[in-house]
Amino acid sequence: MKDRRSFLRNTALSSLGLGLMGKIHPSTKAKGSEDAVECIETTLDYYGEGPFYTNNPPLMVDNKLAKADEPGQKIIISGRVLNLDCSEYIPDTIIDVWHANDAGQYDNNSFNLRGYTKTNAEGFYLFESILPGKYLNGNTFRPSHIHFKITPPGFPELTTQLYFEGDDSIPGDAAASINSGVYDATGRIIPFDKNNDAILEGVFDIAINGEGLTVSTNDLHIDKGMVYSLSPNPFMDELEIFYGVFRKAKVGLKVFDMQGKQVAILDESIKTPEKYRAFWRPDSNLPAGHYFVSLVINDLQVHYLKVQKI
Repeated sequence: MKDRRSFLRNTALSSLGLGLMGKIHPSTKAKGSEDAVECIETTLDYYGEGPFYTNNPPLMVDNKLAKADEPGQKIIISGRVLNLDCSEYIPDTIIDVWHANDAGQYDNNSFNLRGYTKTNAEGFYLFESILPGKYLNGNTFRPSHIHFKITPPGFPELTTQLYFEGDDSIPGDAAASINSGVYDATGRIIPFDKNNDAILEGVFDIAINGEGLTVSTNDLHIDKGMVYSLSPNPFMDELEIFYGVFRKAKVGLKVFDMQGKQVAILDESIKTPEKYRAFWRPDSNLPAGHYFVSLVINDLQVHYLKVQKI
């Protein structure tokens, strides 16, 4: 499980290379391929939505849940929403999130650290916030957690909570410590990686009852090529890209924004098996934000990595 999660953290919102999901189940495989990666249904949380939910949260602006001056350790949570067997990704899924501030307090008077976003055309979502603080629940502290309401188009919502590896309050928590049954939290405890800007990044992929678009089984294997690294990340003026091609093919290196709009073509040519380097020097008018450097081989998008322009 951790090997696949590690790959996903490196690719963030990738169209998935060595594995499809961060959550592995020993018996359920995605349709369409004997080698498809197993996935499990995202479970409910034992505490449900808790006592601090506020109706009608605002849409996040620029995928930011926390204001720029919000105290606390900055984090980025990203992932993909798929159906129950991970054979389809689900665009336009509402991701409603809320959590406590750095001091462990909820804003119950307005919408600070409350908001929603939607999955894009490829079923991906992303938001920036701060690591929630802990608060006493009886005689023990609840672990740091983020509340989610996930609503696919035309299907019921799922309400759950996300936890983080290494939190010493998880073993004593009535909800986060459950490791079997309908409230099993093990697939909702994710690791963080710290990026070059000292921001913690985590991947939370969601498998839920819904209908979407078919996940190509070709996306499940890096046998054609991949993007190895993007540097620096975050970047301001110039991004260096290292990528590899594993067989002779028509190759495209492209950049997309969070909405899936193509913003740059860095290369389009026939290439032989080799490692390559490219540079992206975006126009000064291109806004800051998150982008995806995508490798397209014979018109199939096989891999991409997330980068932040500041």
